[in-house]
Amino acid sequence: MENNQNKKPGNAFKGIVASIATVVVIWFYFGGGLEQKAHEDLNKIENQVAEDVVTQYEIAKRQGDKMQIYIRAGLVAEAYLQAKDEGNYNKWKDIEKQAAVDAGMPTE
Repeated sequence: MENNQNKKPGNAFKGIVASIATVVVIWFYFGGGLEQKAHEDLNKIENQVAEDVVTQYEIAKRQGDKMQIYIRAGLVAEAYLQAKDEGNYNKWKDIEKQAAVDAGMPTE
């Protein structure tokens, strides 16, 4: 009888919270939550890489070396291809083609 009096009412609440947390963690890992989170993070990274390469292109463009502008435009197009962003990929392929002409490179 003394054991029941020593138990605190908060212990039951803590047990319920721990059980709920355990269920949530199990669902997250085995129910696809972790996979979805990884996919979202990968998309963010791919888009950030593309944005970084655009910044590098802009630096090369300000510097004025036509060959570097052409090379960087191609890298931007490839970054968008990697990110599976077809709209930006097509846009940058057009920019790359014009940069090739400006740099005196043969085009298709």
